[in-house]
Amino acid sequence: MAVAFGDRLKHAWNAFTGRDIHQYVRDLGTSYSYRPDLHRFNLGIERSIVASIYTKLAMDVAAVRVFHARMDENGRYLEEIPSSLDKCLTLEANIDQSGRAFIQDVAASMFDEGCVAIVPVEADVDIRYTDSYKILKLRVGKIMEWYPKYVRVSVYDEHKGEKQDLVLPKRVCAIVENPFYSIMNEPNSILQRLVHKMNQLDSIDDRLASNKLDLIIQLPYVVRNKLKEDQAETRRKQIEMQLVDSKYGIAYIDGTERITQLNRPVENTLTSQVEYLTSMLFNQLGMTQAVFDGTADEAAMLNYYNRSIEPCLAAITDAMNRTFLTQTARTQGQKIIYLRDPFKLVPVNQIADIADKFTRNEILSSNELRAIVGYKPVDTPEANELRNKNLNKEDSGEAAVTKVIEKGEEDQNGRTV
Repeated sequence: MAVAFGDRLKHAWNAFTGRDIHQYVRDLGTSYSYRPDLHRFNLGIERSIVASIYTKLAMDVAAVRVFHARMDENGRYLEEIPSSLDKCLTLEANIDQSGRAFIQDVAASMFDEGCVAIVPVEADVDIRYTDSYKILKLRVGKIMEWYPKYVRVSVYDEHKGEKQDLVLPKRVCAIVENPFYSIMNEPNSILQRLVHKMNQLDSIDDRLASNKLDLIIQLPYVVRNKLKEDQAETRRKQIEMQLVDSKYGIAYIDGTERITQLNRPVENTLTSQVEYLTSMLFNQLGMTQAVFDGTADEAAMLNYYNRSIEPCLAAITDAMNRTFLTQTARTQGQKIIYLRDPFKLVPVNQIADIADKFTRNEILSSNELRAIVGYKPVDTPEANELRNKNLNKEDSGEAAVTKVIEKGEEDQNGRTV
């Protein structure tokens, strides 16, 4: 339907020439040069390979779809429930994060802190006094203090633009513990030892890259009294001033003097220790260097998902199931589950063979396979049927009887049917 030109002018709006633009600059609250709600890794982590490992694991965890579903009596997936909780997990968790960004934030914070809380910051009723409520917004909270039945969490308040400490009951916060806590977060774990060694290596590199020359000047006389010490100090300052004032950093010394340079790299085993600890960390996390740099084959990726990603997803979904779903909801078959797309790791040259096997064995319909490949569905009833397309469609009972009569087949006694 065409819109009249006058109506378009009357109702049109432009972000730069809007008549009410002054309303946007009155009081917007506290401003920052960075996003204040983002999780930032602890000190010493961001300068090492550990931050890259955290980010890689968190991205792969967020790549698996987590949603609110209904299960049958045998625990099999039936359908997705379009609830407000499902909206938080799949579409928008809060005003700053989408569902996928929220899951990635949960995973990264869990790896860094060891234990985090998923806090429902907005609901339709007060969650402290009832178990039946609809979750409208979720945030990741850092646990500051533990009490027998409560926790003090630091959560970002989107209305004030800053993080605040809240004391909430444990039964309303989904507390997620890192399944690799003993590997990542223990004080003497492999990951913490790796961070310590890499910080030491960085410290040595910083000293070697400094502007100091580290020279020893051997003078032609013995420095054992105050007069000789003053002469040696004067000589040192003279050479230093020559180097500073020289355009190319050149100085001269007496023929009887000798200079020894000390800042040559000293051999140590830090590099080999870092490589050993990195390899051990990869092995304990179920990763390989090929997985980390993106060159792993399908078998290695499957092992990585089963050993590394699945425990993290199970910890997140289990915590939300026991906290956000009541006993009545669980009895009705409601559950927060995760499903990974098995076709993401399949090469293109194998798609045709897989599609033929899935349709021939009546596992997926043609339209379901077209959606996986990325094509829009076909508007025909046959494309939605679960049947083997290589066989003729079965005839109905009446058609089969008519077909027999037309052929005039004979029974076992020789009579025409």
